[in-house]
This record gives sequence, structure tokens and C-alpha cells, in this order.
Amino acid sequence: MHGFLLNTKRLKRMAVCVLSAALLISLPVYAGAKSKKTDTQQKLEDTQNQINSLNEQMQDAQSQIDSLNAQKSEMEEKLGGLNQQLSDISTSLEQIETDIANKNQEIEDTKAALTEAGQRADRQYQDMKLRIQFMYENGDDTFMQLLFESDSFSDFLNKADYVEEITAYDRQMLDSYRQTQADIAAQETQLEAEQAELVALEQQMSDKQGELSTVIADTQTSISQYAANISDQQSVADDLQRQIEEQQAYEQQLEIQKAREDAARLAEIKRQEEELAAAKAAAANSGTASAPVSVAAGDQALLAALIYCEAGGESYEGQLAVGSVVMNRVRSQAYPNSVSGVIYQGGQFSPVASGRLATVLGSGLTSASCSQAAQEVLNGNITNGYLHFRQNNGVIEGSVIGNHVFY
Repeated sequence: MHGFLLNTKRLKRMAVCVLSAALLISLPVYAGAKSKKTDTQQKLEDTQNQINSLNEQMQDAQSQIDSLNAQKSEMEEKLGGLNQQLSDISTSLEQIETDIANKNQEIEDTKAALTEAGQRADRQYQDMKLRIQFMYENGDDTFMQLLFESDSFSDFLNKADYVEEITAYDRQMLDSYRQTQADIAAQETQLEAEQAELVALEQQMSDKQGELSTVIADTQTSISQYAANISDQQSVADDLQRQIEEQQAYEQQLEIQKAREDAARLAEIKRQEEELAAAKAAAANSGTASAPVSVAAGDQALLAALIYCEAGGESYEGQLAVGSVVMNRVRSQAYPNSVSGVIYQGGQFSPVASGRLATVLGSGLTSASCSQAAQEVLNGNITNGYLHFRQNNGVIEGSVIGNHVFY
């Protein structure tokens, strides 16, 4: 009977050990810092990348819209200046046309005055001719008779002066009329020259008006083209905005789905840990001892390198927390019982898979705070009881230290 009881106890202990081993084998591997991506996580990252790409395209489209608007504004400002020049030219043309009309009137008036002066000169000339003819036909006797019939010497002198004055007056008036005629002719020539200058200026202004009208038409065409390009780019931006909103809605759905999956995964972890704890308790009651913590040479440098890779930019508290997770795993029967075994366990720490840990370890370039944190946790300063940590996404509940959540 005693032998049977001993055999029964051995069988119980073996069963507990087998159960513990089975739990360890069936326990899913979850990454300490970054686990293997789920389909939802991959879709979420792909969606976020797509949103980032669309935002970059949106920024490019908006930059082009801003550039086109700036160029359109410059063209509109230029058009305003051209329209002002055209208005000034139109005003100048109106003034020139008025000046030409006035000049034409002056020329007509001058021609009329010239004609009248010519007529007066002709009349004066005809009068002189008649008097000369009279003198020629009647000889000097008539004038001599007129003089000798004078009542007195004084009357004689007066009549002689009168004859001389008539002759001098005729000559003076003829010269005067001729001078007036010459002056008027010169004035007419001057007016016609000024009229020619005005007509030439009118032609120049008219040509410039035509050129400006062409430039204005081209500028208006450019403005219309800029407006069309802006409209096209705005359509592109609107389409990109629609795609961004669709992707953001999809991202929100994935976040909800991922939160559910994370919650389910965390619940499964807790359930398996509870089963493992029960198995460990059963093993302890049956006399099975926990594996001792093994600290080997080089563990401090290895742990410091891992802390540097995972939390080099975090606070000292965060660095201690990462080191504590590693040591908690060393003490847990769910993980290898050595620092190197925990760190190099497959699928656990991304710096191991990426090769960054090996690079840092080989170069020895870790910070003093990471080395100190590693030494403290190896000396037994464990600051938490967690077995997992990751970048805090606001979904998993746990203790948040810096950018990490520990659970």
C-alpha cells in the first residue's frame, strides 16, 4: 500500500509537470516590445501609409493651387494696370481729336482771313491802278491845275500834301495788306504743320491703343487659363480629400477591430497565465521547485544593449521598467530562465530580429543610464511585475511609462 501511494504521488507530480509543459507549449508568443503583426495591424499600417501618401499629394495639390492663385493675382494686377493705361490713352485720343478739330477750325478761319486780306489787297491795288491810270490818261496837268487853282499858297501846299499823302497811303496800305497776307499765309503753314503733328500723334496713340488691347486680350486669356487650372487642381484636391476621408473612416474601423483583437489577445494571455500560475502552484504543492534565476557573465552588457535599443530615448524610469520585464520573464516558468535565453527567444524583441541589438552590443555604444538600469535590475531592483510592454496605442490597459504601456 505504501509503495502504491508513493507511485500515486509520483504520477501526480508527473501529471502536473506534463500539464505545465503543455501550457508552456500552447502559450502563444507575444512580443515584449513589438509582436508579430496581425492582419488587422498590417491593414492599419497600410491604411495609415495610404493616408500619409494622400496627405502629401493633397499638400502638393494645395501648393499648386496657391502658386496658380498667386500667378492669377499677378495677372489681374497687371490687367488693372493695362486697363488704366488704355483708359489714359482713350482720354488722350479724345483730347487729340478735340485739338485736331480746333486746329482745323483755326486753319479754316485763317484761310478765310487770308482770302479776305487778299481781297482787300486786290481792292487797294485796283484803286491804285485807277488813280495811276487817271494820272496817266490826264497827265500832270490836272494835278497842276488843281494846285494852281489854289486860293493861297497855304492851300497850294495843303493840296500838294494831300496828293502826296494819297500816294503814300496807297503805297502803305498795299504794303500793309501784302504783309498781312504774308503773315496769314505763314500762320496757315504753321497751323497745317501743327495739324500734321496732331494727326501723327493720333496715329501713334491709336496704334498703342491697339497694342494695349491685344495685350489686354492675351492677359485676360491667361487669367481664364489660370482659373481653369485652379479649378482642375481644386477638383484633384477635392478628390484627394474624399479619398482621405474614406481612408480615415476605414482606419477608424480598423482601430476598433484592432482594439477588440488586442483586448481578446490580452484576455487570452491573462487566462493562460492564470492556468500557468495554477499549474505552478500545483507543482509547488507536489514538491516541484521553480528554476533558479541564472545570471551569467556578459548579461549586464546584453541587457544594457537591449534597454538602449528599446528605451534609449525614454526616461530612467522607463529604462528600469524594460529591464524589469526581462527579469520577470527570467523568473517566470513561461520563458527561458536566463537573460540571454529571454532576450534571444524567437519572435520577442524586434531589435534582435533586425540586427540592431547585435550592432549596439558589438560597438558597446550604450548610454550610461541604460548600463546603470541593467545593473540595478540584475541586482534585484525590479520596478514592476509585468511580462509585456509595447508602444502605447491607447488601446491596451496597463501601466503607461513614457511612450510604452506595460501589462
